[in-house]
Amino acid sequence: MISLRYGTNPHQQEAFILLLDPSPLRILNGAPGYINMLDALTSWQLVRELKEATGKASAASYKHVSPAGAAIAKPIDDAFKESQFLKATDFSPVASAYVRARGGDRLCSFGDVLAVSDIVDVSLARFLKTEVCDLIIAPGYEPKALEMLKQKKKGGFVILEIDYDFMPEGIEERDLFGIRLKQTRNSRLITKADLKNVVSENKSISDETIETLLVAAISLKYTQSNSISVAYDGQIVGIGAGQQSRIHCTRLASDKADKWFLQRHPKVRGLDFKDGLKKVDKTNLIDQFLLWDSLSANEEAMMLQNFNSRPEPIGLDERSEWNRQYQDICLGSDAFIPFRDNIDRANRSNVQHIVETGGSLRTHYIVEAVNEYNMTLTHTGVRSFLH
Repeated sequence: MISLRYGTNPHQQEAFILLLDPSPLRILNGAPGYINMLDALTSWQLVRELKEATGKASAASYKHVSPAGAAIAKPIDDAFKESQFLKATDFSPVASAYVRARGGDRLCSFGDVLAVSDIVDVSLARFLKTEVCDLIIAPGYEPKALEMLKQKKKGGFVILEIDYDFMPEGIEERDLFGIRLKQTRNSRLITKADLKNVVSENKSISDETIETLLVAAISLKYTQSNSISVAYDGQIVGIGAGQQSRIHCTRLASDKADKWFLQRHPKVRGLDFKDGLKKVDKTNLIDQFLLWDSLSANEEAMMLQNFNSRPEPIGLDERSEWNRQYQDICLGSDAFIPFRDNIDRANRSNVQHIVETGGSLRTHYIVEAVNEYNMTLTHTGVRSFLH
């Protein structure tokens, strides 16, 4: 038994974890809390499954038991570098996976728990030195990388190591309000074989897009339901999690994705910030800049104080034209899509490929809507709720 700092809230003083013997999990540094462990163990399952499905180094950025971002390893281009305030792009595969995962939603990734599927190397540890995060979980660490991470947060950075091959089976249980619930663990892995049932008229899906659809679908398996994901080029760029209505999930995920693409716009990358602003301040200012039309006069004045010159807003037509240039944007749903309003909203964000469970009594309406927009629609037959 290992004591935790506290439970879900600081006044819940008694908190601990029970480990198997021998234990698949080791605490190498720091003192995790209850929510830290929920995020760590959930995010680890996501990156492990992504690695198994794609064969590529995978990473996730977690907050409150849902991913802020998730990604597989891929090269980082100049637009991403500038939009994320990166000084370099020569990252190792495992580092690039996390840089991309964290960059899926910079606001939500602040103070995150991160999980990676591969051994943590110096490239990743060096990047983490400059980022605000609370915990890392990985299958192992290079000695130099481990020493670097132990110095983070004045020695308080939580470092967890987990056996890659550990995979529990059978029944899982939890207590709620003094009552114990049990169920079969959701050990059903999502693979490329689950993406073969393309029910739309358009059936053109490239191998790279298949990878992105896997990222979209697997990420939802470890997101609080209801949930919708939007993914591009092997990474999540928008998550709508934990909403009671699926259309609200779709709006939330699509709005986040729209802003992610606009972060790459020349007007955003060319913003003339005043000297001395930290990266987190710039991130918040960009978010305000992209919502300029909805700001109050006071909010606008406060925002403009942080620029050397008045920025030029991005007009509605300009926004649409910019986002329309991106191809093979994918949307995933953790259960069947019940109404076509989700498809209509997805089209506004230039989504071209959708993966969902299928099987709704209204599925024919969804297929009709998808065909109107010449999207592809893949049915997995697998629901991925998480509660």
